[in-house]
Amino acid sequence: MANKIKADRVWYNTNLATMDPEIAAPYGALRYYAIAIHQDRICWIGPSLDFESNVDTNDAQDMQGFWITPGFIDCHTHLIFGGNRCGEFEQRAQGASYEEIAQAGGGILSTVAATRALSVEELAESAMIRLQALCNEGVTSVEIKSGYGLTIADELKMLKAAHQLSQTINVNIRTTLLAAHAVPPEYSGHGDDYVELICSELIPQVAERKLAQAIDVFCESIAFDLAQTERLFKTAQQHGLAIKAHCEQLSHLGGAALAARYGALSVDHGEFLRANDIKTLKKHGTVLCLLPIAHYFLRQCRTPPIDRLRSAGIPMAVASDLNPGSSPLASITLAMNMAVINFGLTPEEALLGVTRHAAKALDWHQNKGQLRCGFDADLLIWDIDQPSQLSYELGSLNLVQRVIAATHREHADLQGAVTDV
Repeated sequence: MANKIKADRVWYNTNLATMDPEIAAPYGALRYYAIAIHQDRICWIGPSLDFESNVDTNDAQDMQGFWITPGFIDCHTHLIFGGNRCGEFEQRAQGASYEEIAQAGGGILSTVAATRALSVEELAESAMIRLQALCNEGVTSVEIKSGYGLTIADELKMLKAAHQLSQTINVNIRTTLLAAHAVPPEYSGHGDDYVELICSELIPQVAERKLAQAIDVFCESIAFDLAQTERLFKTAQQHGLAIKAHCEQLSHLGGAALAARYGALSVDHGEFLRANDIKTLKKHGTVLCLLPIAHYFLRQCRTPPIDRLRSAGIPMAVASDLNPGSSPLASITLAMNMAVINFGLTPEEALLGVTRHAAKALDWHQNKGQLRCGFDADLLIWDIDQPSQLSYELGSLNLVQRVIAATHREHADLQGAVTDV
């Protein structure tokens, strides 16, 4: 007994989709295995017949062939916002483009006005409904961006709302500062001055108070150019923040290669990626995050170059991009399905996209996204025949039998200017 591994719980006679690259089988599958957890970590994995001689536990459950996967990671969301944009949805249905709506003062800026009008508590309360919908489908970890405040106080307010969520729901949350989402109306025609504000005042405050782990930039012709984007990246590096970027969604500006050269965790969208961009992503180990719901919702025709990305061995994450304008659909499984149907991923690649590759996109790859000893016990128990069913069948919440999330709270200073909003 003294040589046994102590475990709080063991599930045996289960099929594991480990997503472990060291296991050659599709999905890293181990059939009729056992998995043990102790103090929110996976402590043992082995054949079911061996668990009693290796593991000391008072809680062992026969899973009778159910599947276990890593918890889903939604690595790109904007789920904190005010109002909705159903009017613009109607405009697009009548022929208006995303760019035309934005240039007429709609788009992101209309959400900015609604978001500024809400308190921290009101933002957190409305976001909770959307976050719970993601959790119901198996999301155990999520990234939440700011970007609908566009003032120092309102951006900090959004980040504070995200941290409030982390204290009230059993899910791991990473926060990202996306103040460079659009040029606010107060700085219309003066984008450089707004970038100066972000660099000189907002990024230092966010970094000092640990309100975000990364920054993001919308590098597009309707948002921020390469020079502005690079300045933001340099400032983020100086303050120890990781880098992410929205780029090559509507046109090719060169933001993906620039972000990769600055060591970006991920570049997101990528419909207009070129061959040289892909080489740069590969060289610097940057993840490409696919956002198929936004592609669908905006009726975009051009898809990311999946075959080239696959051939180059670029990790492809898949995320919901949950936001009020281009992806108001709180469903990670829908994103998986669309990644397969509309983008051409395999079901295994789609599952990798919300587990191992999504973990890498958030710098969580050392402890999340796989079923491996020492990794966090973020687990989903499924009543399915095989893992491909997860991107094949939509709307069957009963497939998820249990969600286990090993949450590790990250400290942030929520006082100061944010309380003045």
